[in-house]
Amino acid sequence: MCRVRRATPSTSLCYEGAVVLRFSVTTFGCQMNSHDSERMEELLRDGGGSRAGEGDADVIVLNTCSVREKAEQKLRSEVGRIGKLKRERPDLIVVVSGCMAQQEGAKLLARFPEIDLVLGPDNIAELPELLAEIRLGAPPFVRTEFDLERPQFLRAPNVVGSRPTAFVTTMKGCNERCSFCVVPYTRGPERYRPSDDVLAEIAQLAAAGVREVTLLGQTVNSYKDPKGLLARAPGCDPEDPDESEFAALLRAIAESATGLHRLRYTSPHPRHLTPSLIAAHRELALLPRHVHLPVQSGSDRVLKRMIRRHTRREYLERVARLWRAVPGVTLSTDIIVGFPGETAEDFEATLALIEEVGFVGVFAFKYSRRPNTPALRLDDEVAESVKAARLERIFATTEPLQQRHLASLVGTTCEVLIEGPSKSKPENLTGRSERNEIVHVADAAGLELRGKLVEVVVVEAFKHSLLAQLTAESRRSARAQTSSEPRRRSLPLVSVAS
Repeated sequence: MCRVRRATPSTSLCYEGAVVLRFSVTTFGCQMNSHDSERMEELLRDGGGSRAGEGDADVIVLNTCSVREKAEQKLRSEVGRIGKLKRERPDLIVVVSGCMAQQEGAKLLARFPEIDLVLGPDNIAELPELLAEIRLGAPPFVRTEFDLERPQFLRAPNVVGSRPTAFVTTMKGCNERCSFCVVPYTRGPERYRPSDDVLAEIAQLAAAGVREVTLLGQTVNSYKDPKGLLARAPGCDPEDPDESEFAALLRAIAESATGLHRLRYTSPHPRHLTPSLIAAHRELALLPRHVHLPVQSGSDRVLKRMIRRHTRREYLERVARLWRAVPGVTLSTDIIVGFPGETAEDFEATLALIEEVGFVGVFAFKYSRRPNTPALRLDDEVAESVKAARLERIFATTEPLQQRHLASLVGTTCEVLIEGPSKSKPENLTGRSERNEIVHVADAAGLELRGKLVEVVVVEAFKHSLLAQLTAESRRSARAQTSSEPRRRSLPLVSVAS
């Protein structure tokens, strides 16, 4: 037996009896899911818990994605595997959260008796309370209510001793209604976080040593301040239906965020790459010279069926304006192959667009049918074998583009934000350039450079990354700095309802 729990969301993060001893959180999906997983881990630590492997955990959380069918298959596999652990340890609590939880709700409990809690993305703050009820003997819960009236945004993660980069949510939900996309149904309509709260979190992160922030949102550049606190950005045309207050938010962050080196954002929509946002890229040193700009298809016919609300020509025109304003800026994108009705000519138009723009990174996927989406009404499915062949051709087109770009950087200098040791070679340090290339620094052993912006010379190009060495000036500066840094204070975990 299960019950759907309907309750008023609480902003309190500690509950009597809510202590969780050991927990494991596994994440599937996008940066937003990673951000949500971090928030859940902080809530569980705040309740007295500690991270553990699945074999030792009292609570296992599977934070799911629902964008593609493969995510559902992975969830079934994971729940089946964890079910064996639960049969050995009946007290183990299994939580399924994220977009799949929102999409399927009580169906998951009916399908998988191993699951104790189904938790939607907007209900993360309630996790400790719900776990406490389950530990006291409550039947399985479904808690998947959108926080439409008073949106909540958890903030202030504990970043002490962790990486010098962080995600900050500016909005959630999506109003675009692309015909292939399940996000409006799993994340709800657009709700925006007040700009003063965004600024406060970024200031707090920067004070604790974070040097690069990535702003998150399903359509991040559609942002509008619900409190109306932002001044109009230069180049903003209030009569333009594609305009937003995102450029104004970027300018406010750049003006107030002392100690921050870089400000990235993902994922934007092409129609909101407006003159005000392009002007911000031209004028704000904090914005790196790279933009991820999903296009999905190079065919106008397919774009119309996708309800993308931009044409091929409009996409190229906006990209051209960005290039004129910021010479050298690089672009990456998302591509869907095999959308219903996509012909060989449509696909060739996509390949031609990829080569015309010269994307340095392409995230390509086969179309998969998603529940509740308008594309379900399209009956001209593309065969799986054709989808697979087209996906291979995408990779065969894009990989040489990326490799030529990386090879062109050998012998040049660039600034790299050092994130920590390389996973493959711990004696090397690793970070990203301002254009978002992964850069391994080979001659930095013994230097305390985490969170530092250093100048390097690229000496070799690999398939997906670069090898570099510190410039003489960077080496002298690093050696001159003291190896010890001031002790950083821990940050409280705060839940903000707006």
